[in-house]
Amino acid sequence: MNFKTCSTALAVALLTATAMPAYAQKAQNTVRFAYDQVPENIDPFFNNVRIGVIIGQHVWDTLVFRDPATGEYKPNLATSWEWIDDRTLEMELREDVTFHNGDAFSADDVVFTLNYVANPDNRSVTQQNVNWIENVEKLGDYKVRITTTKTFPAAIEYLSGPVVIHPGKYYEEVGPQGMNTAAVGSGPFKVVSHDVGRQLVLERNEDYWNENKQVPNIERLIIRFIPDRQTQAAELMSDGLDFIMNVPVDQAEQMGMMPNINVKSGETMRIVFLQMNSLDNTPAEPLKNEKVRQAINHAIDRQTMVEQLVGEGARVIDVICFPAQFGCSDEEATKYEYDPEKARALLEEAGYGNGFSLDIYAYRERQQTEAMVNYLREVGIDANLRFMQYAAFRDANRAGEVAMSHQTWGSFSINDVSANTPVFYKFEADDVNRDEEVRDLLQTGDTSVAADERAEAYKKALGLISQRAYAVPMYSLTSYYATADGLEFQPYPDEIPRFWEMEWK
Repeated sequence: MNFKTCSTALAVALLTATAMPAYAQKAQNTVRFAYDQVPENIDPFFNNVRIGVIIGQHVWDTLVFRDPATGEYKPNLATSWEWIDDRTLEMELREDVTFHNGDAFSADDVVFTLNYVANPDNRSVTQQNVNWIENVEKLGDYKVRITTTKTFPAAIEYLSGPVVIHPGKYYEEVGPQGMNTAAVGSGPFKVVSHDVGRQLVLERNEDYWNENKQVPNIERLIIRFIPDRQTQAAELMSDGLDFIMNVPVDQAEQMGMMPNINVKSGETMRIVFLQMNSLDNTPAEPLKNEKVRQAINHAIDRQTMVEQLVGEGARVIDVICFPAQFGCSDEEATKYEYDPEKARALLEEAGYGNGFSLDIYAYRERQQTEAMVNYLREVGIDANLRFMQYAAFRDANRAGEVAMSHQTWGSFSINDVSANTPVFYKFEADDVNRDEEVRDLLQTGDTSVAADERAEAYKKALGLISQRAYAVPMYSLTSYYATADGLEFQPYPDEIPRFWEMEWK
């Protein structure tokens, strides 16, 4: 099966496009960036799509900074920290930080932000990033104590990533919706306008304090939400954009031949998997049968998809986590080789020799989903694609309306299995299998103080998920970036383009 195709529209654009250096944007020191998903809210605690993570790192700051090159934790809004006991973390705070609205940063901001988002009544959609926080209290104007709900060794990792700090007084006044329409942070860029669903305009924070990041080289960043990637590519080639990411491999190969476009790529922490609902109320009764789920694992040629659709640097995975994350082990995993004959035999054994129908939901990398659909149809499973924006998919999935879904997960760039596998297998909102044995092992991994105990628990949990075929682990994703000629850019595995580092040559 050969998946390499290029649409007529793109092919024509590639043939007719001429070198059009982005002189106007260079002169204005502006970068125009397009993304294919629309965040339901740019408040980092109320969206969980990648563009929300990217915006969060540019508009807000975190208590701790993790160096993307070395993994070293460094002071950020917190100047130092100390574990008083297994569940008590005390942090000294920086005294010279000002939010974009002029409010001075203090312990009050940390206390309000973290207590607000950790309270489940406030319905943060990223509860998995904050539900380890039991309470935060002020010990002084620039000192806080964080008490965890349980022993949580990965706390510093979370505080260096998705857990940003809002201006407390302002956040209390406007709430998440107000933060969406008029965001205020302390980061290297400040929001000057937000046309919800269409465009976000950021300007350089000239007074930025952070020694770990920097005052940005570029003055203005315009983020446009353009769901169609063909449109993004066409705009980049006609000088309507300067930066796009997640470019399909066939487009990237052709765009890389153009003199006015630079293409870079690299493996990311993002994994791809097919999730299967095996609960009693699943919309597809056959998925309750383990042999059917095993058949689906054997039906898909993951290696060919990596080579033809994903791109150089990606790799096939056998467990639901990224190999570099702490605790990610496939030692006890079942290795499902591509074997359509075995898939058909398993379906026959399960009583579905004549096949069955189901819907497969997806929200990104549509070309990859279509390939999965074709593989399933080849073994007798009539899969029908339902493609939508992530927020709509998430709500349907959590309501039990989704039998099978093609999902990706970037772990909010957290380099620990606790940010990955437990999201889908610890009886939280996105768990559609509810295996008590798996849940308990993951809980042990999340809370054990000893690293070897954590690793062993995660390994066993990942092995059971694989043996019971609750999902089809697919591969890591390679991200292709295309930029206007003259824009200097360094990609990182965490999928966060650092616009504060970029500059026009």
